[in-house]
This record gives sequence, structure tokens and C-alpha cells, in this order.
Amino acid sequence: MSIKDHLKVLIVDDHRTSRMLIRDALEQLGIKNIVFATDGEEALRTMMTAPCHIIISDFNMPKLDGIQLLKAIRAYGPTKKTPFIILTGKGDRELVQQAAQCGVNNFLAKPITLPVLKKTMEAVVGPLQ
Repeated sequence: MSIKDHLKVLIVDDHRTSRMLIRDALEQLGIKNIVFATDGEEALRTMMTAPCHIIISDFNMPKLDGIQLLKAIRAYGPTKKTPFIILTGKGDRELVQQAAQCGVNNFLAKPITLPVLKKTMEAVVGPLQ
């Protein structure tokens, strides 16, 4: 049994289309256990009640943005080591720097391609096969 068979992924994005595109790409990689949150607050509640193995979160969201969510995840003992990937539509150096200082594991720039998603996931969790 490979890692992809039991990996539980939380996708956090306020845009339904983005969530579905990421879900479809993850499913193409063989990852089936996928849950969703529409904002950082919902994601935090999910992680407190039914933790996931990895978080893929948009940066620009209402309520808690991606950086605020990352900080909250890193501050909470049971989730502080959860791998965290930030999605962004901008190549913002300041965001990259800020996320790195907060302990982000990797970045994904939109639009996402399957090869880049696979490489990013494997850099964080190891080979998916």
C-alpha cells in the first residue's frame, strides 16, 4: 500500500472551481481521501476535529487568509507539524518570504498543472507510488 492510499488532504479555497480543479488533479494522482474548507476558519475547525495529513491552502481568502491559517496551524500542538502548501495566483516575493518564516512546506502557483502538483506533493510527503 502506497502513501497515496491513506493520505488525507485538506483543500482550503474560497472559490469552488479552484477546489474542484485541485481535487480532480489529486484524484488523477491516485489520492482519494480529500476534504474541503471554504475559508481559514473552517479549515482550522476541520483540523481540530478531524485532522488531515496535509493542507493545500489558497493565500487570498476571507476570514483567515492562508498565512493566518498557517500561523494558527503551527501554533496548535497536534497540528503544528502538518505539511502545509500555499497556493497563490501571484508571484509575490513578500508572500513567499512571510510564508517561509511561518513554516510553510512548499508553494504552488496558480494555474496548477498535474506534473507540478505531483512534484510539490512528493517534495512534502515523499513518493506517491
